[in-house]
Amino acid sequence: MLCAVGSMVAWAAFGPVASDDRNQVFEIPKGTWARRMAGDKVEILPNEVRLVLGLKDVLVLRNHDDVPQVFGPVLMMPGQSFSLPFEVASSYQFACTAHASGQMTVTVVPGPSAGWERLAWRARALVGART
Repeated sequence: MLCAVGSMVAWAAFGPVASDDRNQVFEIPKGTWARRMAGDKVEILPNEVRLVLGLKDVLVLRNHDDVPQVFGPVLMMPGQSFSLPFEVASSYQFACTAHASGQMTVTVVPGPSAGWERLAWRARALVGART
């Protein structure tokens, strides 16, 4: 029994971390621009998006609105999607017309290192999944 528990803890600390779907998807709902023009404070995107390298490291924006939206240097027409993969942990600033402030921060953090950090990360994920 003790050997089995030790093996599970060792795997949790040193086993590989992978994700089937590395996309973090955000959608711009239809009518967002019209609501803003009418004076509504529409908050559809967070001020900061946090991504994790190797797990959720592709930002996907889907424009369901009736008007084009700009994210960084990209113009997304109505009905279009934009995928931006990240390969370097850092903090990135983007102009974003779908965001109330006109800009959005994307913070990319490294995946959990093997050992105690990965063990703690998995424990937090397990506790978060149960609450």
